[in-house]
Amino acid sequence: MKFLTKILLIATLLVTMVPAMCAAGAVTKDGYYKGIKLCGKVKVVKSFADIKVQVVKSFPDLKVQKVSSFPDKIGQWQFVDAFPDFTIQFVDSFPDIKIQYVDSFPGVR
Repeated sequence: MKFLTKILLIATLLVTMVPAMCAAGAVTKDGYYKGIKLCGKVKVVKSFADIKVQVVKSFPDLKVQKVSSFPDKIGQWQFVDAFPDFTIQFVDSFPDIKIQYVDSFPGVR
């Protein structure tokens, strides 16, 4: 009887904790993903990217504004071919973060 109670308790904890962990945002409130500050010069690559990104129309982790110079605020990205701050790969599924392109007010949602 005690064994069955322990198994039920563990199962209940797993059922309640896993969705909460999956729902946690990938981007911190101050605009970092795994130690990468999400602003600056960005290079798009086909493989071995620092971050896998999916472009969405709603519920993004980060709102991104494309800029041509001075990408110094969180969410401002300047796309470059050389000397990037970090690299991204666009994917259709299983992204590290989801972004939405905006014309103003970039940053963490």
